[in-house]
Amino acid sequence: MATVSQSARESTAPWQTHTVFNQAPPLVGVDVFSSNLPLVEALGREGGEWISERASALGRTVGGAPQQEWGRLANENKPILHTHDRYGNRIDEVEFHPAWHQLMSLGVEHELHSLPWTSEEPSAHTARAAMYMTAMQAEAGFACPITMTFAVVPALRAQPELAAEWEPLVTATHYDPRSIPAAEKGAAIAGMAMTEKQGGSDVRANTTVATPINGGGAGAEYELSGHKWFCSAPMSDIFLVLAQTEEGLSCFLLPRILPDASRNAFHIQRLKDKLGNRSNASSEIELHGAWAQMVGDPGRGVPTIIEMVGHTRLDCVIGSAAGMRAGVVSALHHTAHRSAFGKKLIDQPLMRNVLADLCLESEATTALAMRLARAYDEAHTDAQDGEDSSDAQLFKRLATAVGKYWSCKRAPNHAFEALECHGGAGYVEESGMPRLYREAPLASIWEGSGNVMSLDVLRALTRSPRSLEVFVAELEQAQGADARLDESVRRLKDQFADPATLESRARRVVESMALCLQGSLLVRGAPAAVADAFCAARLGGKGGLEYGTLPAGVDFEAIIARSQPAS
Repeated sequence: MATVSQSARESTAPWQTHTVFNQAPPLVGVDVFSSNLPLVEALGREGGEWISERASALGRTVGGAPQQEWGRLANENKPILHTHDRYGNRIDEVEFHPAWHQLMSLGVEHELHSLPWTSEEPSAHTARAAMYMTAMQAEAGFACPITMTFAVVPALRAQPELAAEWEPLVTATHYDPRSIPAAEKGAAIAGMAMTEKQGGSDVRANTTVATPINGGGAGAEYELSGHKWFCSAPMSDIFLVLAQTEEGLSCFLLPRILPDASRNAFHIQRLKDKLGNRSNASSEIELHGAWAQMVGDPGRGVPTIIEMVGHTRLDCVIGSAAGMRAGVVSALHHTAHRSAFGKKLIDQPLMRNVLADLCLESEATTALAMRLARAYDEAHTDAQDGEDSSDAQLFKRLATAVGKYWSCKRAPNHAFEALECHGGAGYVEESGMPRLYREAPLASIWEGSGNVMSLDVLRALTRSPRSLEVFVAELEQAQGADARLDESVRRLKDQFADPATLESRARRVVESMALCLQGSLLVRGAPAAVADAFCAARLGGKGGLEYGTLPAGVDFEAIIARSQPAS
């Protein structure tokens, strides 16, 4: 039999059938912060520009391995629960891919969990928001324990002796995942366990029971027995947990590892098989007489833990802005390099409409998130001065619920539309867009679904009627600058004229509040092309129900240019 030479085989049957072209190159070398012009400008407007150099350094880091590799690896290699060791001992350990720990180290070392509580600079919440929004573009999952560690501090302060013990640990700037007492590590990550199977958002239906060990009361020791249907980040060092006492639902601090290095009676039943957020372990747990200490007064568990919840809701808004920004960057990069029908996709008139609309939504959400962060700075300052019901406090309370509802509702369809800009390639995991799409619904469910947030707005208005006046005063800072905005604010006021039907109309009312707030912020702070397009499409009735339906005459190119990533 004759043999065919290697050269002959290659010449007659080459393995390469075509040349790869008309594909976007890898998007590398991007400063994720500095290239986000709407964020850079919002940071300056809201008073946190002192963090810009640090944010740019973080942006360059995130645009490298965290965005290119760590997020993907952490999601492709999901956490694994080990309930027992090889000898049969109960250990309740969750194993993570090294990329997860790299992401956690990144967040902690850059003070995403602690900056407002440790910095002496002004506008520390605003500065942190810019850093958090930048880092979260690498991966959303690790942001969950980072957020809870950040948010636990104001709740801990309800019990000063516990705050004195734990605040230095949860604000430390090194990450140590070992299962040893937090005091030995000199650092701690915090989690939360509120909801139960029978109650969900109705935490007052909880059945977990707290039994006092030595008398009971604020700061005292208790044993907790019961279950939690949702405990996120179960490898955290401490958790805030709700449980029933004789006085009613109360809040407790529960360490996972006890000071003597033994394991608390905190048992992980299983990890959740979730739609998205797969890098982060979320679990069902049971407490079998777990040792804990009461935080705040007996029977005041909800008001105590709501301090933590409020700050997590802030991060839901910031996180939605981060996800939208990631979607915009990916869509713009792909369409700028992909051609069809004789033109780059980004130069096709209808695609320009879609891209500009996505950019517009991203910028409006960024502006809202950064203004909300400033509200936390202002409210914190007022609280230190003894002003517990200041205008800043009222605005923060109401705008958090409004912003959380609307931003998180807008995120899933934004992610879908950004995915569609890639065509079939966007539906493939390698593009990263499916991960972004699966992640997008989470923030709308976490810490209060759409109905919960809408009703929370009404609750805030009922408890502090003046908060509507404060909110409208914020909107009217742009009065006279755009007739469409002025008319929308007038119509918004009219929506409160019929209290009897307000609850059934709550979603529509909150939507109007959010759009008016975004419109006011853009009219005051964004370029004319952005503000005009927003007011025309979102307030003036000239836009459609889907993205890509901006009216003719909008300056698509100016809007797109502001969001174009530069490598």
